[in-house]
Amino acid sequence: MTPQEQARSREERRRDTLARLADDKDSWVATTSPDGQPCLMPLSFAWDGAALLMCTRRTNPTARNLTPRGEVVVTLGHTRDVVHIEGAAEVVEGSALPTGSADAFAAKLRWDPRDRHPWVYLRITPRVVKAWREVNELKDRLIMNDGRWLD
Repeated sequence: MTPQEQARSREERRRDTLARLADDKDSWVATTSPDGQPCLMPLSFAWDGAALLMCTRRTNPTARNLTPRGEVVVTLGHTRDVVHIEGAAEVVEGSALPTGSADAFAAKLRWDPRDRHPWVYLRITPRVVKAWREVNELKDRLIMNDGRWLD
């Protein structure tokens, strides 16, 4: 049996989470339909410093489920290095997304959906963020609450 690493401080978890948001490209996105049917889909993302930007077809369940409620859960990582994000999503037409955000999305993911009519952006603003690796980090996993990073 190997000894467990020491739990990271909240500041270390925040720093690690911000690095993951900047560097990672893929996530799992969970939504529910109006009748309660769950939907879990992998989507690529770009982080603009305040929100995750994703893209999907307007007709896909993920986009349909976000209208009008907009509640979403996004996770990054694997089971031993989790970033769990709860937030509000808005559906944004490609032409309505600010140029700088659309350019950053295209540069990071090497794909530009702005001119593809059936595609829409999802702008997800985190409200709650939790980060943990092992059981010793479960107790203090909350690093953002009500949209504000905790000290």
